[in-house]
Amino acid sequence: MKQLVNAFLAILLVAFGLMFLAMRLNSAEGYTGGNTLTIYNWGDYIDPDLLEQFQEETGITVIYQTFDSNEAMLTKVEQGGTVFDVVVPSDYAIAKMREEKLLLPLDHSKIPNLANIDSRFMDLSFDPGNVYSVPYFWGTVGIIYNPEMTGDIDFSSWNSLWDSRLDNNIFLVDGAREVMGMALNSMHYSVNDTDEAHLQEALSRLNKLSPNVKAIVGDEIKMLLANEEAAVGIVWSGDASEIMDENDKLDYVVPEEGSNKWFDNMVIPKTAANVEGAHQFIDFMLRPEVAAQNAEYVGYSTPNIPALELLPEDISGDERFYPPAEITDRLEVYDNLGKRMLAHYNELFLKFKMNKK
Repeated sequence: MKQLVNAFLAILLVAFGLMFLAMRLNSAEGYTGGNTLTIYNWGDYIDPDLLEQFQEETGITVIYQTFDSNEAMLTKVEQGGTVFDVVVPSDYAIAKMREEKLLLPLDHSKIPNLANIDSRFMDLSFDPGNVYSVPYFWGTVGIIYNPEMTGDIDFSSWNSLWDSRLDNNIFLVDGAREVMGMALNSMHYSVNDTDEAHLQEALSRLNKLSPNVKAIVGDEIKMLLANEEAAVGIVWSGDASEIMDENDKLDYVVPEEGSNKWFDNMVIPKTAANVEGAHQFIDFMLRPEVAAQNAEYVGYSTPNIPALELLPEDISGDERFYPPAEITDRLEVYDNLGKRMLAHYNELFLKFKMNKK
């Protein structure tokens, strides 16, 4: 027994020694809270030159990691295995993170460039008073279409998608909120509707759309539409902008019944190791020249008013991606529906997908 105890103590000493050595090595390489900033963002969602510029200006080493869905991001943040200093979740995910107390309140005095953000995009339902988040990019969900392939079909209404001339000619993005929201909007219901009768109506309506749906796809939707594999797609505005850069025959519209107005905001998780550096980074990204450079690189819409003045007119003046207030005011932000209702949305969407097969 004594030999076993001694062996166990020896293992513990070796483990602590290795831990101490790793900490010393990390410190020597600058991987400590004060010298490092770990950012968790969507893929290809920042100009890499800006990360280098921030590092040069501050002396802070940036560790940049990416996620492909809010759900994957939430799981990783909740598990706490990796310490993130700045994360860029979407609106409804921010509401969920607030509820679960996963975020630190922001010190607005350390973010003077917050004054550059359009007031239309502040103080929204998912974060009243912007206590926890700062707008990064925003956009809409709408219809992208190829006029050469769709003829005289008018896409100013969601109901155009049910036109029999679009048989096997529509790509849908693989998102329950987007597709269910589109069906609800087509009947003049809210994208946040929780009335069971309305949700069943939406499912029935989607099932009637099935003959026109060629496929329900993920990121590949951009390549497929640019290559004219189908005439129509339901996409986020930023993706539409990228697709249209590849194929200028296409056009994009937000239907008159309404749609989703989405936001991706910067937040600081409660477990952040470098809170001061996180505030520095957020304020850096809100500089007009930085925000303009980032918007031009990424292709999504910036909420930064002075940055708009620095963008080329063909970008800032394009009302398809920078719609006026009379359009944005009738669009809706996704509410956090709660686990049970969100699971129900996903269940209904799955039923539609299975029916499609």
